[in-house]
Amino acid sequence: MEHSLPHTQEQRSTGQAQLPPRKHIRRLRVLSIGAGVVAALILVALIALGSRGFHWFDAALIGYAVATIFATAAVTYKYTFWLARPPTGRYWRRSWQLFLSYSNFRRYTALIPAAIGDLFAQTFIRKRGLYRWITHQCIFWGVLLSCLITFPLTFGWLRFTQSPTGLYRIWFFGFGLFDFPSHSLFGFTVIHALDFTAALLFIGLVLAFHRRFHDLAVITIQRFRFDIVPLALLMAIVVTGLALTADSTWLGGAYYWYISLTHETVVVLWLISLPFGKFFHLIERPATVGIELYWRTGESTAQQRCARCGEEFAPARFIQDLKRTLNEVGENYSLNKPLSATNTVSDEPVVKSTPEQEQAINMLWWQDICPSCKRVMRAQANLAALGREGNQFL
Repeated sequence: MEHSLPHTQEQRSTGQAQLPPRKHIRRLRVLSIGAGVVAALILVALIALGSRGFHWFDAALIGYAVATIFATAAVTYKYTFWLARPPTGRYWRRSWQLFLSYSNFRRYTALIPAAIGDLFAQTFIRKRGLYRWITHQCIFWGVLLSCLITFPLTFGWLRFTQSPTGLYRIWFFGFGLFDFPSHSLFGFTVIHALDFTAALLFIGLVLAFHRRFHDLAVITIQRFRFDIVPLALLMAIVVTGLALTADSTWLGGAYYWYISLTHETVVVLWLISLPFGKFFHLIERPATVGIELYWRTGESTAQQRCARCGEEFAPARFIQDLKRTLNEVGENYSLNKPLSATNTVSDEPVVKSTPEQEQAINMLWWQDICPSCKRVMRAQANLAALGREGNQFL
């Protein structure tokens, strides 16, 4: 205990010394806010362009548009700030470095489809269970398809007009695409496209609520504000959206104004909460394509050898980047020994690393030991702590 206390204090002081100063955080926050404002202005310019100078913009949808502009600014701010963190920033830059590498281009015919398939098919969730995979697929595609339809309609990018012959014409960004009869199967599908996506989302939400109310493993760790409220908002959007169709079809629009006002309110609440809640991972998830590329391309690169048993256990660049990242955030797991010459050190170019940092990570760290040896060393340490006479506390 006496020997470990000074080391812990040294670690803590080292970590505090390496934390970024307040000026750096303030500057980063200002840059992130600036990025959010620029993103909002770009969206406003695109709305003006797509609606031909707001000529085809529906003023009744101003609430949706303002909430979307705010959500765009907030999401950009948070995403920029998130990418600037040491862990995400380092792997983000490393992913682009690998993507732009000429030696990796010949492998993209297999890597890119696999990464995109993992993103949209969510195969990583399928490994956890069929029920969870169906739930996530319904929610993912229900939200994504609904947004792809709703946003262009809200911004005036997509609109429908009726010709004297009774045909409907689809316009996109002010350009007429084609005509179609409203009573055809295609016309019915186009007109009720949001109802279909709402039904798909409804199925996913029912499955999600059932799991969250019956799975004890989920109930013990879920949080009401973070896990239940976003699902409740989506359910309110689905129910009020389908109610609009039901009211206009069977009730002649008797309650349309009240339902539309309720629908707009819950949609605005969901959009405003998007950057700060559970569904922000929908924006974060595409960045994981770079992680897939990082691992796949690392399989053929230099491998790190365990400092204890000498076996290869991970790409050397991954271990080195991990050590650099931990060093940046003040987590020092150095064993205060020089790294053995038998261990492989990645010869790839580093990503924004200082000479002092390189000197620190070239020491032997806990991360230079394979998982099997870590378990053995923990067991040996526990046995050594017991002493010859066994555990004195039992």
